Amino acid sequence: MTITVRAAAKFNLHLGVGPVREDGFHPLATVYQAIGLYDDVTVSEAAAWQVTLTAEDHIALGEIPTGEDNIVVRAGKALAAHHGIDKAANVAIHKGIPVAGGLAGGSADAAATLVALDRLWSLETSDEDLLSLAGQLGSDVPFALIGATAIGGGRGEIVEPVTDNGAWWWVAVGNEQGLSTPAVYRAFDEHAGTEVGDPQVPESLLMALEKGDAALLAEALTNDLQAPALALRPDLAQTFADGAEAGALAVQLSGSGPTVLMLCRDAAHAREVAGAMQAKAYDRVWTAPGPVAGAHVVTY
Repeated sequence: MTITVRAAAKFNLHLGVGPVREDGFHPLATVYQAIGLYDDVTVSEAAAWQVTLTAEDHIALGEIPTGEDNIVVRAGKALAAHHGIDKAANVAIHKGIPVAGGLAGGSADAAATLVALDRLWSLETSDEDLLSLAGQLGSDVPFALIGATAIGGGRGEIVEPVTDNGAWWWVAVGNEQGLSTPAVYRAFDEHAGTEVGDPQVPESLLMALEKGDAALLAEALTNDLQAPALALRPDLAQTFADGAEAGALAVQLSGSGPTVLMLCRDAAHAREVAGAMQAKAYDRVWTAPGPVAGAHVVTY
């Protein structure tokens, strides 16, 4: 028996970052949106853990581990331990989410694995327990479970759905050179110093989502990691300028980068902006709708 679960990339419409905590994490006030770039995770019974990786033509796999240090194995072991069982599985990951791009592809894979193995092993884990396990695996994993649009608190793992009446379209522009998340946070700490207050979600953003108004959303997008990321990678400023010239309503870094997201009016406008970026010799360009569903079974 095999089960395939699909999980989506995430984009932070707002990413507010607070001062570093004693545990090394930063408190966040973020608004996640799941967008239509997907990884598929297929699981089957096995005597020992095995991870295989494939990818769409436009995705570079980089140095994703295939051993027991892969997050999908940690997810499976956490689920088995939660139920007091000794199980393993074959986990085949097909990547459609750019790797190391600030789109939480690894978190999507972990969430998909929890859902897939819960079905494969007939565990019927409660939603509450799945979210708890997800939060132990990583800050973005709980959101990958629920998808759509949600506020994230704590270090991002405490998620609450929000009203989103928009049918948004995005252009994502990738970059072959990665950007270290810890390095971006260190740059944030150095830049912000001790003057950072507790992060908040702006009401203007929630209003834009409720109204489904792209012009309002364009004005409300914010990312506290954008400035430190651009300080580390000033070359990305050209992508921002090119996106604006291509006609995007707004241009924003995804998480800690280096992927850049561009808000568009509709699907036709997204294709137009994507074409303009490709004409400027960008070869990692995708269009994606949002919001989309969280991790869900597609075949079994």
